[in-house]
Amino acid sequence: MVRLHPVESLLFVLVLAAALFVFLKRAGRVVKLVRAARPDPGFSLSPLGPRLREFFWDVVCQAKVIRERPLPGLAHAFLFWGFGAFGLVTVNHFAIGLGFPLFSLHDGWFGPAYGLLAACFAIAVAVSIAGLAIRRMVIRPQWLGEVSYESGFIALLILTLMVTYLLDYIPQPTGLAYNILWWIHTLALLTFLPLIPHTKHLHLMLSPLTVFLSRGKFSAIPPLSGDEDFGLVASKDITQLMALQAFSCVECGRCTEHCPANATGKSLNPKEIILGLRAHINEFGVSGDQPLLGKHIAREDVFQCTSCGACESQCPVGIEHLPILIGLRRGAVNTGAWEDDFGGKLFRNLERYGNPMGFSAAERDKFVKKLELPLFDGTQEYALWMGCMGSYDPQGREIVTSLVKVLRHHNITFGVLKKERCSGDSARRLGNDLLFQTLAEQNIAALEKAKKVLSTCPHCVRTLGEDYREFGASIPIEHHSTLLARLPAGAADGKRVVFHDPCYLGRYQDNYDAPRAVAGQAGRLVEAPRHGQRSFCCGAGGGLVFLGEEKGTRINHERARELAATGADVVAAACPFCNTMFRDGLAAAEKPPQLLDIAQIAAARLP
Repeated sequence: MVRLHPVESLLFVLVLAAALFVFLKRAGRVVKLVRAARPDPGFSLSPLGPRLREFFWDVVCQAKVIRERPLPGLAHAFLFWGFGAFGLVTVNHFAIGLGFPLFSLHDGWFGPAYGLLAACFAIAVAVSIAGLAIRRMVIRPQWLGEVSYESGFIALLILTLMVTYLLDYIPQPTGLAYNILWWIHTLALLTFLPLIPHTKHLHLMLSPLTVFLSRGKFSAIPPLSGDEDFGLVASKDITQLMALQAFSCVECGRCTEHCPANATGKSLNPKEIILGLRAHINEFGVSGDQPLLGKHIAREDVFQCTSCGACESQCPVGIEHLPILIGLRRGAVNTGAWEDDFGGKLFRNLERYGNPMGFSAAERDKFVKKLELPLFDGTQEYALWMGCMGSYDPQGREIVTSLVKVLRHHNITFGVLKKERCSGDSARRLGNDLLFQTLAEQNIAALEKAKKVLSTCPHCVRTLGEDYREFGASIPIEHHSTLLARLPAGAADGKRVVFHDPCYLGRYQDNYDAPRAVAGQAGRLVEAPRHGQRSFCCGAGGGLVFLGEEKGTRINHERARELAATGADVVAAACPFCNTMFRDGLAAAEKPPQLLDIAQIAAARLP
């Protein structure tokens, strides 16, 4: 078994001590910053089972990394698995330097067997890191940002580690050749070690923890912790999870690639929001009153977010962008720092009229009487939640009318609330917590007798069913797609139908199959290039439908062009906001397809 000269061992100890000192100093600073941040209100590790499953699936199996970008994802997965396999090899390598080797790669049975396994991973890692370096330095996808020579140097170190290991394992060098290889491998390791906490490669240590400590639900907006909590205003408002996530960012740009605002020429870049938070923490810490919006994060960018969740859905290291973005909006709105004419009008309408359009409740009453809708009294099977669009928007009313037709045909009893106010979705996503709470409390009281609630609006389903839990309510609300999918359907037409996945139905509620089943009643389904979990937002979410003209290309126009380009005769929607946005966007198409909600499709199939 090979041993080093005592002088070499002494030199190794000195170099190792220096590398460990720098590593621990840099890593210790990160740990101190994360621990110094304020605790996350309402955070709990229970239930533990889903966390362990997610950890196994996304960390151990690297499932999300591979699924979203199969080729580069598999390359990254091999890097992760390779580092895991090389853990024991590295320990043995250091033990050789200290003069107490644990095993030999060429003697006995364990060393050669484990050495062969590590050699297989070394080949996979070498090929992977070379491919990723070419992609980063030569192909250069725009969402990765500018060329990073730091990444190139790290890639060279990793390649050096793999090559020196293979040269040690396969030819079995001895004497001076072995010593040279050992020292090259050692210096590469000890150069890489202190760089980890100082670069994006810190995610190697933090991302498993970040995934495990996620809030457990998609876009789970944390509750405010008291009267003095206004959201993310200054350094002292940063929470431990947010700090941990900021330091975990791998800068892969997947969030940016799928962001509808960024894709249509706006300044919002989800990756830069997270990196801006990291930069703020590094410069100002996690205490004090230094404003979060300004130097490192632009207020304009924060209010361009549609809250579609594509960024959070794509992130391979567990970063939850939406609680951070909405937290920053909270801070700006709740302290009066955000001034917007459209936003101010929206809030005033919600306060005075209970709906974002500013209509009198009498307008809804007229529509209810026209359709002869029964009032909910607790005896009917469903409380039909009409929503703001279903109550006041002409096209939204057509959707409600179609749904009522289906319910009556199948003898499903229902009733509408005598008084129904906006669910508060737009106020919630724009950060106006006081207004949201007011609306929520009024609606919770109105739904007190409801055992089942039915709605055509995914935003209302999410808000009533999930966000209202913050106030102790547990409202059993169902989207109309799941009910319609259970009902018998008539014969399909011969039309081509493309279904647009609403963000708040798909990513937020994982509901993809039911609305497609109903949309398919109109004909043969075709898919848009971006569909399912990768669906492209219509542009209405996050309150943006009420905030006026967008900069750059309008998101709804971009999505409408994509849907029309499929050649479909019908665009099927399952959200009144999507319907509103595409009504405008599809009008610009050369041959606009017919726009229908799935309720209208189901009603048209009735005998």
